[in-house]
Amino acid sequence: MTEHGLFRDPLWQPDSLGRALPDSPHAVSVSLPRWKDVVGYEEKRPDVLKRLEVGYPRFVIHPLVREVALRLSPGNPCLPFPSLAVAEAAARFLRTHGRPPAAIISERGLWAVRTDAEGAAPLNSFWQHAGWIVSSRQAEAWLAGRREAPDAGDIRQSLRRHLAGFYDCGPEDVFLMPTGMAAHAAALRAVLERRPGGATVQLGFPYVDTLKLQQKFGHQTHLLHDLPRAPEDLQRLLEPGGVAACFGEIPGNPLLGSADLGQITPQLRRAGVPFVADDVVATPVNIDLRNHADLIATSLTKFVAGSGAVMGGALVCLPGSPYHSELKAIIRRHHEELLWETDAAEIESGARSFPERMRQHNTNGLAIAERLQAHPAVERVYYPKYEDPGAYDQVRRPGGGWGALITFLPRDAARTSPGVYSRMEVCKGPSLGTVFTLACPFTLLAHYHELEWAESCGVSRHLIRLSIGLEPLEDLWPRIERGLANEGPAPATT
Repeated sequence: MTEHGLFRDPLWQPDSLGRALPDSPHAVSVSLPRWKDVVGYEEKRPDVLKRLEVGYPRFVIHPLVREVALRLSPGNPCLPFPSLAVAEAAARFLRTHGRPPAAIISERGLWAVRTDAEGAAPLNSFWQHAGWIVSSRQAEAWLAGRREAPDAGDIRQSLRRHLAGFYDCGPEDVFLMPTGMAAHAAALRAVLERRPGGATVQLGFPYVDTLKLQQKFGHQTHLLHDLPRAPEDLQRLLEPGGVAACFGEIPGNPLLGSADLGQITPQLRRAGVPFVADDVVATPVNIDLRNHADLIATSLTKFVAGSGAVMGGALVCLPGSPYHSELKAIIRRHHEELLWETDAAEIESGARSFPERMRQHNTNGLAIAERLQAHPAVERVYYPKYEDPGAYDQVRRPGGGWGALITFLPRDAARTSPGVYSRMEVCKGPSLGTVFTLACPFTLLAHYHELEWAESCGVSRHLIRLSIGLEPLEDLWPRIERGLANEGPAPATT
């Protein structure tokens, strides 16, 4: 079913388990319709895994990519990468994690790292956290013997122009990446080259791989998850020197609070420390970070593309940054054009309608947030308008909204969340930013094997996250509200 077909007929019932969201060979989400399906996915139960048509491509190797790997190295753990430099980085990563074998093989424009059983886990970890992946479209082209079209550069340049317009910069300040995490990896590499051996600071509880990347590829990492205390805690870290960069999501995911950049930006500037911002939840339609951020690392997979059927990212060098020339020179020196042509074309098509779509996402998101806030079955709603609103408003554009991502906690959540999630008549699976509404039990998906740690940071294991789509509100709200109705037995959980 196409992304727009999911407006009318969302995949939410038990028999939808494992189906691609949307019905595309390049879908980046998969239907996990019940709470127990998510648990089964995280515990790698065969009865769940065998049903999955696809998964989020950094976490679940796409069938087309698996076929490429099999052809390149039958019988051995292997993953293909889009350049020799990336394959060499993956091989180095393996050698620092147990020193398993890491042979690089090449064929027809792809480079693969072949290892053994010991090396399979760190190889998958590099793929997931660094994000320098071969996309399903690139794998499809390679299997068919197709190369990029002669106008591939024109397509990428058109996309850069769109993004430059969103960020009030020049196209030459926009570096396209195969994923949003690759943009973060490129930013981390740049700030560490500028200040070798430096620590990094993460403001606010972040999306899982944003922190994992710093921990696995950087040096010392400090998580300041308590946003009201972040300026005070940050100052203590900055005073001795040695901080290479500060990373932060505006707003955070999943708690949707924002750091007080009015206090933090002067601290960072006095210390000569760049701020790398992730604006994927709010998007540049809603917030303007030019007075605060030095780099923006963002995912184009989400709201910019909107389809849920393409991967891509961008690293933007903001011209007003005091480190603009310095950081841009480092990024340019390492940069390779690794966003595959047909992925770029898909994102470029979405970028044309992105501002108009985002305004409708804002309208729907606010309306659902307000209705959840007033619902007697809901204990708490996390939404940028309600979480640290003054901090968010400092960067909100005139006329900008609060976005379409909402996290909520039902009342008596330990008992009720599984049933609420399972009964909601909306698509359910990983990712966000699709034109169709998408729900997930975020903490289970992102932190299943570290739930106690997440809860120590204020992130309940019972949270439900909604990425609100463009469906008519009169259709969408009843689908969500029926999940909140205490009808029928709650599905089994762990």
